[in-house]
Amino acid sequence: MGEQGARLRHLPMLGGNSHVIARAVERLRQDFDRPLRIDSIAKDLGMSSSGFHHHFKAITDMSPHQYQKQLRLQEARRLMFGEHLDAASAGFKVGYDDPSHFSRDYKRHFGQSPIKDVDQLRQSATAAADA
Repeated sequence: MGEQGARLRHLPMLGGNSHVIARAVERLRQDFDRPLRIDSIAKDLGMSSSGFHHHFKAITDMSPHQYQKQLRLQEARRLMFGEHLDAASAGFKVGYDDPSHFSRDYKRHFGQSPIKDVDQLRQSATAAADA
């Protein structure tokens, strides 16, 4: 659904290591809220850690950690907007241990603090519904 969605949907058709990376992407999507263990994922996929990292980045244009962070932040945004969770609760639910760290990452990714971003999303949704 994000910026890389179209690229990732085509992974199984690309050949080479792409089918292996597609499995890794699916695993990251399922376990995004858990600590990322590159060594474990690489071993399960029959790759070295450095090889996995290299192939993952070549296909997704981001590291596994960056990909996981993006998933976490998108889910937190959905939780705050759709389920009305506060930023700290949403951050904890997606795997962040520190609310300040979550807020910094969120602001870097979305361009504003969680509260401002979600307020703006709600205003936009309300304006669209009224139109």
